[in-house]
Amino acid sequence: MELDLKILELLALAFCLPLALTPLVKRLAVRAGAVDRPGARKVHSVPVPCWGGLGIYLGFTAAVLLGVPLTREIQGLLAGGVAILLVGLVDDWRGLSPWTKLAGQIAAASILVAFGITVDFVTNPLGGMLYLGAFSIPVTIAWIVGITNALNLVDGLDGLAAGIAAISAGTIAVVSFGQEAPLVACCALLLAAAVLGFLPHNFHPARIFMGDGGSMFLGFMLASLAVLGLTKSATAFSLILPILILGIPIFDMVFAIIRRCLRGQHIFTADRDHLHHRLLDLGLNQRQTVLVIYGVNLLLGASAVLLTYLTTEQGVLVLLLLLTSVLLAANRFGLFSVSQEPPGLEASPEQPASAGRGGDQKSWPGLGL
Repeated sequence: MELDLKILELLALAFCLPLALTPLVKRLAVRAGAVDRPGARKVHSVPVPCWGGLGIYLGFTAAVLLGVPLTREIQGLLAGGVAILLVGLVDDWRGLSPWTKLAGQIAAASILVAFGITVDFVTNPLGGMLYLGAFSIPVTIAWIVGITNALNLVDGLDGLAAGIAAISAGTIAVVSFGQEAPLVACCALLLAAAVLGFLPHNFHPARIFMGDGGSMFLGFMLASLAVLGLTKSATAFSLILPILILGIPIFDMVFAIIRRCLRGQHIFTADRDHLHHRLLDLGLNQRQTVLVIYGVNLLLGASAVLLTYLTTEQGVLVLLLLLTSVLLAANRFGLFSVSQEPPGLEASPEQPASAGRGGDQKSWPGLGL
């Protein structure tokens, strides 16, 4: 693969642009009124700008345009990315109804499909392949929209969604290189660099939030890169790899749905029982909670990389061990709990409920999940 600029120069550009431009974006957001204001369910006491995702977008897009061959798939990735970013920025600025936001997400995912980016088949780790045919389009759109909202859902503490996105993008890059998809790997590395350039402004205490524009853009990009780089392989675990890499947002969303069904609640009912809430309730502070979740995300990413080197039998054993560990941990932290405040996990009065984008509850899509 030929690049117009050396990869290190592209990475430096992707990192430095958000690092340098985010303070300017912050002032722009304040002037436009795109700020997250204090409220009864929020922990910040002053308005905080929430257009930080724009800086990430500028760093990533500039590096791609300057150094990555603009194939049809890359063009679709950029077109869908700007569409989802605009939906998020408008939502952060003026607020969109949940269904309007969902329509925008589906439209952005449809752009990818129009450029030929689809999940065409799924593999069975035990053998065989299932070609999706006409179902490839709805499956692709469902995957893109689901991951877009899943990452938005975990944007609950300063730096949490950004760190998860950076780790996930880095893991996608490593696996894509191994599966001979260097173009996807390069884009994933550039995305990780752009997020890391933004993170110093967003880590606790955050001076700017990435907002829905940032979290939806990152979720959209990660889901799209997973389709391009991980699901095209006929290897036994091609279906499992993106689920592991994006495990934190996926599992958190799935556990929330299961938890509410067990309680007899609507799945869109807001609660304070997500993973980061539970860790705060155990007495960890915001930084500690975020670092613990980073560690879990790194473990899942390393497991995904490991699977690409194992036989099918060894891989199945690793997956069973991981699944057992995840279920035991979820039960321990009360993620399946039917009660609102499970015994032994009472909230500490000095710990905030959430502190990401102002500590407000996230939704799927903006509906209270």
